[in-house]
Amino acid sequence: MLQEAATAVANNNQGLALIGAGIGAGLAVIGAGMGIGRIGGSAVEGMARQPEAAGKIQTAALILAAFIEGAALFGIVVAFSIQGKF
Repeated sequence: MLQEAATAVANNNQGLALIGAGIGAGLAVIGAGMGIGRIGGSAVEGMARQPEAAGKIQTAALILAAFIEGAALFGIVVAFSIQGKF
């Protein structure tokens, strides 16, 4: 009886860990999409207001987008490593 309860708790913890990993990966992707969308919109708006600064704005926007992608990739790797433990 006690052994069955311990097995049920272990299976429940495994399921919760997998759900948490899926939610974490999803949130990382959603956050990255929102961040890159905001950067793109702001960059286009800035270029429309000051066309002479378009080169600098574009360079800064690409660098910021790369940083956001790196953070999102880190979040996804952490979520998959949690999933791999179970």
